[in-house]
Amino acid sequence: MQSKLPPTLYCFLNTFTKFLATLKGAEPVAGSWIGPPATVAACAPSLDWSSNPGSGWSFCLGFPPTRFLSLSQWQVSTCDTRHSSGRAKEPSMGGRCRMSWYDRFVQPCLVELLGSALFIFIGCLSVIENGPDTGLLQPALAHGLALGLIIATLGNISGGHFNPAVSLAATLIGGLNVMMLLPYWISQLCGGLIGAALVKAISPEEQFWNASGAAFVTVQEHNQAGRALGVEIILTTLLALAVCMGAINEKTKGPLAPFSIGFSVTVDILAGGAVSGACMNPARAFGPAVVAGHWDFHWIYWLGPLLGGLLVGLLIRFFIGDEKTRLILKGR
Repeated sequence: MQSKLPPTLYCFLNTFTKFLATLKGAEPVAGSWIGPPATVAACAPSLDWSSNPGSGWSFCLGFPPTRFLSLSQWQVSTCDTRHSSGRAKEPSMGGRCRMSWYDRFVQPCLVELLGSALFIFIGCLSVIENGPDTGLLQPALAHGLALGLIIATLGNISGGHFNPAVSLAATLIGGLNVMMLLPYWISQLCGGLIGAALVKAISPEEQFWNASGAAFVTVQEHNQAGRALGVEIILTTLLALAVCMGAINEKTKGPLAPFSIGFSVTVDILAGGAVSGACMNPARAFGPAVVAGHWDFHWIYWLGPLLGGLLVGLLIRFFIGDEKTRLILKGR
């Protein structure tokens, strides 16, 4: 039994042709399991409806690609809370979505806050404790390994974004309910503040200020800003591609996504750390900027990553996403 529900929410995202997408939040109704992928916008953003139930993928980064333009095809089934293994399971019958409001809305935001705080704490501490002989290697490894570990640990609850730019890209390709985007951003920024404040609390004062509180101070002159902005866009594009193609796109996602995402951060820092600082994450820039009071060229670390996330969303929506996600060049 399949149920078709009328949309309760219309969201128009962009002025691009065919990119005016309708996002719908619907209450699931009783019905039988219709097989993956089923899209239930009211369920937790961490539900993993893998097209290959035996794949063992358990680090889903959000909703499966949403059918933005085909409201007549919008079909939902009873959702189920038993998704810890990441495999499609037979849901309980005869009830509305059994997930509580806490599991659907509050817990993912709390996990984004916790994960962001841990990631930014480790990242900032690695910068402050960085020895003169290690260069970019210590912060690159610390950021990358920490992010991969935290995604592998917490990603099945919230999607494991811990980055406003990643959340933006995931939303654009249907990997995150648009209604959760702002709460995720707030959670990530608050996590950044907590992580940076903890680093300041435990670090020797002189060492903390010698490292500028782990704030991004690479760009010193206005003539460096354009180059740094371009590097931030490109580095974030690689990171967001690793997330969206490795963990959301049905055709390419796989169980190694948390680690490939972490490796992308390590590679980005090694490649671009000397040019822009390789932020790729507005939350990573915001927390230390508040704690250390360093706001010079701070806009670069918002504009660059968000443009990178936007670029990835457009690339996947129009060109490199699977057939369910692409808006053009669909097969018959």
